[in-house]
Formats: sequence, structure tokens, C-alpha cells
Amino acid sequence: MNSSNDIEYPKKILDYMEGFLVSKFEISNPLVSHLQSMSSADIAKGLKTSVDGMERLLMACVGLQLLHADIQNGEALYSNTELSRIYLTRTSPKSLFHSIQYNSQTIYLCWHYLADAVREGKNQYEKAFGVSSGDLFEALYRSDEEMITFMKLMNSVWNICGKDVVTAFDLSPFQSIYDLGGCSGAVAKQCVSAYPESMVTIFDLPKVVQMAKEHFVSSDERRISFHEGDFFRDPIPASDLYILARILHDWTDEKCLELLIKVNKACKPGGGLLLIEALLNEDKSGPLTTQLYSLNMLVQTEGRERSPSEYIHLMEAAGFTDIQVKRTGKLYDAVLGRK
Repeated sequence: MNSSNDIEYPKKILDYMEGFLVSKFEISNPLVSHLQSMSSADIAKGLKTSVDGMERLLMACVGLQLLHADIQNGEALYSNTELSRIYLTRTSPKSLFHSIQYNSQTIYLCWHYLADAVREGKNQYEKAFGVSSGDLFEALYRSDEEMITFMKLMNSVWNICGKDVVTAFDLSPFQSIYDLGGCSGAVAKQCVSAYPESMVTIFDLPKVVQMAKEHFVSSDERRISFHEGDFFRDPIPASDLYILARILHDWTDEKCLELLIKVNKACKPGGGLLLIEALLNEDKSGPLTTQLYSLNMLVQTEGRERSPSEYIHLMEAAGFTDIQVKRTGKLYDAVLGRK
């Protein structure tokens, strides 16, 4: 319920209205990687920008608590906060730089057409990028550059959330694991790290597998292998466990059920399926981030975010039983079913 103060001065609405200004803060790598007590003039010189423009940017970053400003002899010297050092520098293992970049360069453009997506009930790739969305992943991977940017996004997400979702349940009984749509291999890496006896196969489109081998998964990693294919069109090999991480939210209920039935048929008796998704509350009242993700699925894909009961219903319809849900308290949660 809104307070009388909110009615007199709509601070929350004003904050929302200007939120896109914050979302467009793309801080360049030299700025955040090596920023240790530097003046705005020195930073501007190093990055070849205007001093005035750089000073305004730095002041806003201080306001956002992304930078510290230490005043010495009347001059502000800027340095990273711990938060920026860990999550905004490209070289940090937990860097979110590539997530920010993908949001700014791809998702932001699609959201220009949010009203059209709501009216039409379909994604907006054709308007945003001039490419047909008839084949969803042909649109998502419309160039090698876009594909590798998306894969870097996935890598950065699972560097933050991956351990939590693969350890939400004890997966040690499952020695052979197929990560369907495993993309950059970030979830596979988390699995072999958490479960030393496991062997993980990344099943993905041929061009994604090629990129993963070239840029993300070292040939020295003996417990991760690859299988090229389209999980809707090609056979899925037998395995103890299948992982679908951020896959079902791309698709309609009908397509989800088609895939889940196929996975159930391939799954070894006693095996399992681990879904990793952002879960809505049962009454759809939140979390806000997941509600926004669901809108993004409308703008970008054919799918939506779902509640635990909706995923359970789909899994049961495909033949899975003993379904359990674990919320991690972070962006993504885990749902485990058995055959």
C-alpha cells in the first residue's frame, strides 16, 4: 500500500523512470581494471575523453557506490569499490561485464518494442535487428560475434549462480550427465568441480559446440565432452541425469512438454532431470526480477518464466516423479525429478 508521502512525492516512480540511465552505465575496462586513486584529468587523458564528461561520469559512479572518491588537496582521486573490483572488471573470475554488455547491446534494443510485444504476443527480433524469428536460435545466434557475446553472458551468470544450483540437491549418485543446451560449458564445469566422479557431456548445436571448444572449455578438461545436435530434432543419448539450465523458459508449454517427454524416454531407469530456472511465486506476485525476466522472454523468445507448480505439472506430464524444488535465494533455483 502506498504511503501519503509516496502520493505527495512519487520517489519510487521517479526512480523507475530514470532507471534506464543507470542501466546504460557501461564502464570501460581500463576505467575499472586499473583505477587506483586517479584524478578525473588523468583518467580522461588515458581514455582519450573530455575531462568534463569524465568528471561527470565519475561523480555519478560515486553516487551509485561503484567508485570511491578521496579528496586530497581539493582534488578528487577515484578508485574502485570492492563491489566494482569483483563484478565489473573484465579480468575478475566473477565479472558481470559481459552480462552488462549483452543487456545493453541486445536486450535493450529489443525492449524498445515492448509495447509491440505485448500487443502481438511475440518476440521482436525482426523489428530490433531485421532478422526473422522463425527459428529462435538462428535469431539469437545471428552472427558469430553475437553468439560468443551470448555465451560470455551465460558464463558470467553461472560464475555467480552455478555452484548454488548444482549443489541444491546431491547429484553425486549421477555419474553420467548430459547438459542439454550446455552452451559455454559453465554449468558443466560447476558439476565436475562439485562432483569429482561425474562425467558431463555438453549437448548443443554444432556451431555452439565449436565456439565452446575454441573459447570456453580447455581440451585438458577430461571429464567434459561434447555432443553436437538439436535436442528437438536429433536423438538424445541415454544418461543418468539431464540438466536443462535456462532452457524451458525459452519455449511454449507445448514445446517444453515435447522436449521433456523426449528426455524422459532417453533417461536411464532411476535417473533424473535437473531444471535450473528463475521461479515465480505461486501467486505470480514476485520476485520482481523474475517477473521482468518473464517480460523479457516475451520480447526475446517464445517462452516465459513459470512457478514451481507449473514446472512440476510439465515434468509429471512427461513421466517424471518424486519432484522436489529448492530455492537458492539467488537468481536461479533448482527442480529435480526422477524417472
